[in-house]
Amino acid sequence: QAQVVESGGGLVQPGGSLRLSCAASGFTFSSFHMSWYRQAPGKERELVASITSNGGATTYAGSVKGRFTISRDNAKNTVYLQMNSLSPEDTAVYYCRALLMGWNLREYWGQGTQVTVSS
Repeated sequence: QAQVVESGGGLVQPGGSLRLSCAASGFTFSSFHMSWYRQAPGKERELVASITSNGGATTYAGSVKGRFTISRDNAKNTVYLQMNSLSPEDTAVYYCRALLMGWNLREYWGQGTQVTVSS
């Protein structure tokens, strides 16, 4: 029932931009912290960016800080990741995660969307 679905991935040239979307359904989106993770082949999944349930605070991995921006629209049950100045090192499958912390901890993962940065 509860799910998050990523979209917006694709092929982009170095220096280009891409905007990912994650649509949530089946749960109270405004109660969940949201995060973007990425995983390249043969490598560990890493946290890219996070945003609190009300959008009041964000965090970024050092490798993307200043280039990526996470945002959310609780009215649309959607979280976004704006990616600028992309480099080949950003190539990975990008995953959306919803997290509810507290007495009723819940975690939902999306299926991922491929981002390829290549000339």
